[in-house]
Amino acid sequence: MNSDLLIAGVDEAGRGPLVGAVVAAAVILNPEKPVAGLADSKKLTEKKREALSTEIKKSALAWSIASVSAEEVDSINILQATMKAMKQAVEALEIAPEHVQVDGNRCPDIALSVEAIVKGDAKVKAISAASILAKVERDHQMVRLHEEYPQYGFDRHKGYGTKQHMEALLQYGACPQHRKSFAPVKKLL
Repeated sequence: MNSDLLIAGVDEAGRGPLVGAVVAAAVILNPEKPVAGLADSKKLTEKKREALSTEIKKSALAWSIASVSAEEVDSINILQATMKAMKQAVEALEIAPEHVQVDGNRCPDIALSVEAIVKGDAKVKAISAASILAKVERDHQMVRLHEEYPQYGFDRHKGYGTKQHMEALLQYGACPQHRKSFAPVKKLL
């Protein structure tokens, strides 16, 4: 592949949680301004992700973030919602990429050259950068949701089906942002 191509890396955060939006990010890194320390967002501390997120936004040629709501996840399913968020993130870039590299084994339906790279968030710097932006944005959404519904502890478990979250679901029922199509939530309703 031509190294002079404008390549966008794309990744998502929030496919597994029981609550909230699925978030995708697209990033075109600037070869003149490399960002040190890029890695799969799951391998970084929250503090490191926050710092890298700020640096990525400052130094990238272009970046964008898109979210698809829990309600839409319920209506079209998590895979389709993920693909939609990825497509929206790519289409929102201020610079059109010449090629798109997506973390995983599926590609969103976009009118560009696109390839899926399994474990791309660990192999491709632009995908790592996208994984960090998506994770930081999703975590911020969970903190805001926690302010609205503190009884669930979203600030701690970020919407995953932890013991604490399941106990809160049993005690309080689902909030409007819970994904009602996800089995643990569906079972309670």
